[in-house]
Amino acid sequence: ATDPWGIKVNRVELKNIIPPKEIQNAMEKQMKAERERRESILQAEGTKQSQILVAEGEKQSLILKADAAKQAAILKAEGEKEARIMAAEAEAQAILQVQQALADSLKLLNAAAPNDQVVKLKALETMQKVADGKATKIIIPSELQGLAGLAASAKAVFESEEPKAE
Repeated sequence: ATDPWGIKVNRVELKNIIPPKEIQNAMEKQMKAERERRESILQAEGTKQSQILVAEGEKQSLILKADAAKQAAILKAEGEKEARIMAAEAEAQAILQVQQALADSLKLLNAAAPNDQVVKLKALETMQKVADGKATKIIIPSELQGLAGLAASAKAVFESEEPKAE
């Protein structure tokens, strides 16, 4: 290894050199201080990285929770919307069927060509529904008043007649 310098080494002798105790203690303290310095630096860096990772994890957690709440709210609103639409469609269908049945019944009634007596009887039946006790005031059309009077007198006549003995 020393040939390029023009020196030739023939023999190397190793000796056990022990420095004085004070120098050994100083060297050990210096090495110990260096190790402790590296240890504290590594611990600080580890704590820093740990806190950064914890903060990033919490951030991601909050973001995901907010996104999940948003998606849940959207799905709930869509479900309520569809439920309302279906309920409205069902109600519209029911109203349509009731009106169709009413129209069909009027067609059948007109096809049967009812006379005035049938109309008056239906009006009297309707008055029974109107006077079911829920209304506080009832206005009776004049043609029904006459019919009601006729019905009352007919009832009185039938009740006063004695049954015939056979």
